[in-house]
Amino acid sequence: MRLATWNVNSVRTRVNRIIDFLNRRDIDVLAMQETKCRPDQFPREPFESAGYELAVHGLNQWNGVAIASRVGLANVATTFPGQPGWAAGEGKEPMVEARALAATVGTAVGAEPVRLWSLYVPNGRELDHPHYEYKLNWLRALRDDVRTWLAADPHQSLALVGDWNVAPRDEDVWDMSVFEGATHVSAPERAALAELEGVGLQEVTRERVTNYTYWDYQKLRFPRNEGMRIDFIYGSAAFARRVTGAAIDRDERKGKGASDHVPVVVDID
Repeated sequence: MRLATWNVNSVRTRVNRIIDFLNRRDIDVLAMQETKCRPDQFPREPFESAGYELAVHGLNQWNGVAIASRVGLANVATTFPGQPGWAAGEGKEPMVEARALAATVGTAVGAEPVRLWSLYVPNGRELDHPHYEYKLNWLRALRDDVRTWLAADPHQSLALVGDWNVAPRDEDVWDMSVFEGATHVSAPERAALAELEGVGLQEVTRERVTNYTYWDYQKLRFPRNEGMRIDFIYGSAAFARRVTGAAIDRDERKGKGASDHVPVVVDID
């Protein structure tokens, strides 16, 4: 089974590129982030014509997550239990945003199922912005739920994939001096991500492939290869044992109409 994750930065804008990628790379399951549409706006027909079932979660033109699978899709969840909300303005009630979506995939081909989460972690904005504390709380809540899931079933194939908006190591950005005093590389963010490993997950792509996964549209970042590695695949021990290969499809950042992120792909037994 070949599984990929991709922040597509608007599924309606890039649907043709996405379908081309699915066909070209023979992808069985794609977790998407930043789809930027409601379920009724999602371009379902091209995916369904290509043989994929869909789970879609979006509330407005911001955020949004989806999973496309041609190997079965069941038991969909649109939030994790502890997921905190964000108050978009003063005096507004916190709302749980469309940043998490789960489905069980793989059952249609007789494979051991994978419990897959497509995640779009909050950006954090600036270190002194309330969104930064929201981001840390979001990651801590996810950690606590992962601990509960693995305690209940230590042998499950669990995969948390997506745009984490954290560069865990200095080597994951082109120049650390550019990020001094900024989000994505701060010690608390890195610690929050590392705590997922402390409760039983491991990142399964780093030991197999090296590259950035994101290049800003501004300042010729892509031609200069001034990128960041912020898209990852974290798996339980049972999932990690099944991984046989990984790739970062850098070519998807090339050409007209590209997302600012590229797909991360793993093959699993």
